[in-house]
Amino acid sequence: MSRLQRVALHLACMIVAAILLCPRVSAQEQKPAPQQPSPQASEPQAAQGQDDDDKNPFMPEPAGPLPAGMTGSDVNDPRAKLTPGLYDAGETSMGIKHLLLLKKPDAFQLGASDPDDPKVAKTIGQLGLPIPLSKIPKPLQIVIAQLAFGNSDLAFQGKHLFQGNFYGVNIFDVSDPANATLLTTMVCPGGQGDVSVYENLLFMSVEMPNGRLDCGTQGFPPAPPPPPRVPGQKKERRPPPPEKDRFRGVRIFDISDIKNPKQVAAVQTCRGSHTHTLVLDPNDKNNVYIYVSGTSFVRQSEELTGCSGETPDKDPNTALFRIDIIKVPVAAPQDAKIVSSPRLFIDPRTGALNGLNNGGSHGDEKEKKPVDTDQCHDITVYTAIGLAAGACSGNGILLDIKDPVHPKRVDAVNDPNYSYWHSASFSNDGSKVVFTDEWGGGLGARCRANDPNKWGADAIFHLKDDKLSLASYYKLPAAQGDTENCVAHNGSLVPVPGRDIEVQAWYQGGISLVDFTDAAHPTEIAYFDRGPIDTNSLVLGGYWSAYWYNGNIYGSEIARGLDVFELSPTKFLTQNEIDAAKTVQVATLNVQNQQKIEWPAKLVVAKAYLDQLARSQALSADQITSLQKAIQSAETSHMSKSNAAKLKRMAPSLEKSAATAKSPTDAKRLNSLAQILKQPAA
Repeated sequence: MSRLQRVALHLACMIVAAILLCPRVSAQEQKPAPQQPSPQASEPQAAQGQDDDDKNPFMPEPAGPLPAGMTGSDVNDPRAKLTPGLYDAGETSMGIKHLLLLKKPDAFQLGASDPDDPKVAKTIGQLGLPIPLSKIPKPLQIVIAQLAFGNSDLAFQGKHLFQGNFYGVNIFDVSDPANATLLTTMVCPGGQGDVSVYENLLFMSVEMPNGRLDCGTQGFPPAPPPPPRVPGQKKERRPPPPEKDRFRGVRIFDISDIKNPKQVAAVQTCRGSHTHTLVLDPNDKNNVYIYVSGTSFVRQSEELTGCSGETPDKDPNTALFRIDIIKVPVAAPQDAKIVSSPRLFIDPRTGALNGLNNGGSHGDEKEKKPVDTDQCHDITVYTAIGLAAGACSGNGILLDIKDPVHPKRVDAVNDPNYSYWHSASFSNDGSKVVFTDEWGGGLGARCRANDPNKWGADAIFHLKDDKLSLASYYKLPAAQGDTENCVAHNGSLVPVPGRDIEVQAWYQGGISLVDFTDAAHPTEIAYFDRGPIDTNSLVLGGYWSAYWYNGNIYGSEIARGLDVFELSPTKFLTQNEIDAAKTVQVATLNVQNQQKIEWPAKLVVAKAYLDQLARSQALSADQITSLQKAIQSAETSHMSKSNAAKLKRMAPSLEKSAATAKSPTDAKRLNSLAQILKQPAA
């Protein structure tokens, strides 16, 4: 990365810190071989002339050489050579069929591609940024303005899909996924618009300084220019001036009338809400809880009483080094309020609030020094096992959430290959956790041929006795271009019985399906990808999240809209396995509130197990054939007594085979198959 690009990207990160978190920039780029600085490069930035302001910090620049011992991505993969375009880009897939693209509605479109278009200046002016427009390079202005209308996360309830956006929320009818339709567009700026849903309540995260209590689009007046700095004075980042109508926190809407959501509460927090997690307490049916993860700047106490961004040694009540927990009475959501602010990073021995750090990351010497962890980016709760996995900037943490108001940290890990711990998923049995690393903050091309496959990747951990241990890494195997923002991002489990499979978004790297049943050897089994939006400059786009919901995959595409997919059979995934996954139907899906998956005792589920046992050769070919014929006879006879009895008689031999199976995974499959054959559902 050139000096100009580094300075420009620092500027970009400072500006969009409330939009897409930018981890420490100098750790995000590999360092090219050292070169002797030219006289021009050694001059102060101001002496390089005003032409630098007109250069594009998002012009493509190849990755540096791979660090020793690291491997990169495959340039021969068909995804590496797709043609560019917004709505006409080249596409390729394996095992995933694209059904539909619903473009963003006009209300969520900037409607400009020229930085000199008045819409760009107007949009940036409404964001309440602490930097004058004149100080932002022209190419960066259009990027920032586009971000203000970017799509974000998804939630589901019944036939409805809720898609967050930095400018509000879109609600779709997905009762017929291949012909999904837009029902409601609710304009309510404030980014990043992450959403969750519970019964008649919709929750939305807000952290940008243009958020208003009334959902207004006018934003706030720009900050006055800072006073001239005294020579030698350190440059300070100034928050926007206090505004009584500003909102940063979690909004709550009543969606009883799905076409006319009504805001019923707005709970303010000191750092806003970058993301949030809906938490249900099985012992409390009257309330739900919201874990608020704030990653942006701390607002001034003049705007919200009690807020402090000081370090713990200066202010033990600092808003840093904590999350906030909101209690929401379901029958009276207007009474929602913060009930605790747990210090998740505390050192239990000393009581120091800053008790965790990243242990040092990759990059220059500065980046290799440990940095304190003072925030969580995302927390996934798994109430069925009483645990939560927090992806908390410099650490992955494990929480005991049996008392949801007072979560307790039980383990924490760090990794020098990780730049920014971003999100997490549990395996269904709770024996594994998949963490993601958002190296580059979502703004950078991080899947190029020379980007290491352990950076910006998934890290798969074993989980046993409340302790995490690293098993392996998984990264999108296909090389992406220099103008494609790409890194590990949000995904969900695909409920194929007998396997641990996750569908995952990789921004402009597309969608990837990874099988992590064998935690030490995760394998890609399906994918979908488009070409870059632009080959001349990095335009932020691609998939923010890709989630499975009741038989289909839905992708929230930042720049384009909403994509709908279905799985198709390959040698890696059979039709029986796909059909078995479709037997799992849920009423609501908030991915960060992970639900225990239970499969019905249907014969299609039995056939999925049988396909897996054939693939792993855990049973002989004759045994497989015999079981297949018996299941087919039972199906065609509509489960006659004689055929059902035959299936039941075959179960004991499967249980006997399970006792001597070569792998625990196959043993579980054999026992699960036996249980279905004993008493198959109609």
